[in-house]
Amino acid sequence: MADLFTWANLGTLLMLVMLQIVLGFDNLLYISLESKRAVKEKQAMVRTIGISIAILLRVLLLFALKAVESYFHISLFSISFPGIFEVSLTVESLIYLIGGIFIIYTAIKEIWHMIAYKDGSENPKGKKQKSVIPIITMIVIMNVVFSFDSILSATALCDNYTVMATAIIIGGILMIVLSGAVSKFLEKNKLYEVLGLFILLIVGIMLLTDGGHLGAMKIAGDEVTKMTKTTFYFVIVILVLVDIVQGRYQKNLLKKQLALKEASEELEDTEEA
Repeated sequence: MADLFTWANLGTLLMLVMLQIVLGFDNLLYISLESKRAVKEKQAMVRTIGISIAILLRVLLLFALKAVESYFHISLFSISFPGIFEVSLTVESLIYLIGGIFIIYTAIKEIWHMIAYKDGSENPKGKKQKSVIPIITMIVIMNVVFSFDSILSATALCDNYTVMATAIIIGGILMIVLSGAVSKFLEKNKLYEVLGLFILLIVGIMLLTDGGHLGAMKIAGDEVTKMTKTTFYFVIVILVLVDIVQGRYQKNLLKKQLALKEASEELEDTEEA
């Protein structure tokens, strides 16, 4: 433990914590949206318990990684339709593919619920608040899925497991704090929840490309390439800018419509007088 407090290790620790935050953005968004399925009074508890269990599993995964890393690359089965579809699935690629499919399904389902919203109802059609245990379970599972890239990146940058475990714990604590802030922001700004769901959709696509790349997947003869974090954040920035521009444009339209309505009413009053 004393080795942790050297200047070199403290610098590495800071770098790893920053890495956890950057790579954990998509995970943070998923946790914030998933916790909204619980009753409002239990949402903070769900996030805290879910992330806490996930932190423990991340630390265990870190120390077990060396022992089980070889199993991630075990070939499960291959599918080959030359020129149409080819894939050679491993344990690691299957984890990413399943995670990506589930997140895409979750995002599309929530977007559909928003579209199906009916006036006068408290919730979108067919949407019910879930019990706490299934929500915590999903947060833990997806947190572990999201942790693969951050843990593998950490092991590439550092060989001190005490430093890496400390970074994971600090990153997890920050995630608990930030998930509450993100949830409150989405609660006060409902329109941004739609943006969040589309970002989550991109996250699912990114996981699919990760799994496809690891599984040497080819569609119509073209190899599936991994979406880089740079591409991911570029797409996020574009989505945010589109949302901001569209929001301001809609406000300007409403102002113009209101001004035209007031001018029309004034003209009618003048004609009646």
